[in-house]
Amino acid sequence: MKVMVIGGGGREHAIVKKLKENEEITELYCLPGNGGIARDAVCVPVKATDLEGILAFARERQIDYAVVAPDDPLALGAVDLLEAAGVPCFGPNKKAALIEASKVFAKELMKRYGIPTARYESFDDLDAALRYLESVPMPAVVKADGLALGKGVIIAQTLPEAREAVRAMMADKRFGKSGERVVIEEYLEGPEISVLSFTDGKTLVPMVSSMDHKRAGDGDTGPNTGGMGTVAPNPYYTPVVAERCMREIFLPTVRAMAAEGRPFKGCLYFGLMLTKDGPKVIEYNCRFGDPETQVVLPLLKTDLLTVMRAVTEERLADCPVEFSTDAAACVILASRGYPGAYEKGFPITIPEDLEAELYIAGAREENGQLLSSGGRVLGVTATAPELSEALRKAYAAADRVRFENAYCRRDIGKRALAAKEESWSTEFL
Repeated sequence: MKVMVIGGGGREHAIVKKLKENEEITELYCLPGNGGIARDAVCVPVKATDLEGILAFARERQIDYAVVAPDDPLALGAVDLLEAAGVPCFGPNKKAALIEASKVFAKELMKRYGIPTARYESFDDLDAALRYLESVPMPAVVKADGLALGKGVIIAQTLPEAREAVRAMMADKRFGKSGERVVIEEYLEGPEISVLSFTDGKTLVPMVSSMDHKRAGDGDTGPNTGGMGTVAPNPYYTPVVAERCMREIFLPTVRAMAAEGRPFKGCLYFGLMLTKDGPKVIEYNCRFGDPETQVVLPLLKTDLLTVMRAVTEERLADCPVEFSTDAAACVILASRGYPGAYEKGFPITIPEDLEAELYIAGAREENGQLLSSGGRVLGVTATAPELSEALRKAYAAADRVRFENAYCRRDIGKRALAAKEESWSTEFL
């Protein structure tokens, strides 16, 4: 069986490594991939947004199945194009991908179907947005409507900061067309929870919950990044919380998308906040999260391709999906300066006897040597029966991987370990 994965980061490396476990796959490609992924799949220099190039490659190699991983090609309609050409895909079509591609659509969907989320208003007029800010308590959250590489969300602590955020998006076009409309929403407080799920448009199977660490520095300081590390499972996602999320958020979302004529098939990501009033949706993603995938997939015991094909063929209800009861921890090694300016091109030294899995995100290969080529260079993931041991193994391995200007947060999982010791109240649930 010939399979291709679209994308080229750490998430795609995790997907590729998991797919490799299936012996039916005779040829595995990644478009465009990267220097690290090239050690596990044949990388093809076709950009993830080059839909015609992707289609041409699929036809040339007679690809049997495609996994479209990043948000951009999904929002552009990569699945629609491939499936029209007879290539079955894992991932939502363009109409369903709108749940991430437009925050305005997502918020309006939740309002229409009573799915709990933060109070909000949306604007396509700058002056109207600025006037509305005068009546909003601070802090407030300002979001660009469209895709912005995970950087289109600003938590404004003061009114001047909120005004600056709105002007940057709508007037200065910092995020191009993505900022032509903005959402201004209530600031929610509480533990954050990430839940990826498999869904075929009717049945939904949640994966292991996780906790992301977005800020660049220890103690959740510094600018937001694409994610500096993750742990799974998330201790705040108790069975009681999980049951309420399924009843009030997960299944209502799947049913709402179907009712809108946009049935969602693929990986639906729920970014949740556990507030004093119960769980609420912060955001939806139409694909696997990064770096959440790097801790969730290592815990998946069921064959990934089998689950993906069950999603595509709308028979997920008949496909048992099993996860390990172990814990997983991922520590991201980044280039110093990220998410701002940083140097790249440094040789990466990786010992052969690491007690961890490496997922390469930003590296290229030159004469057999991996060189850093991105802000987030790689993720180091370890699993163990207990989270404390998974973290110990991940950091021990991360400390042995070397490249110039490397840095990582030293407190990944600290909040999760503390939460496991807390006797925090769930009375509101």
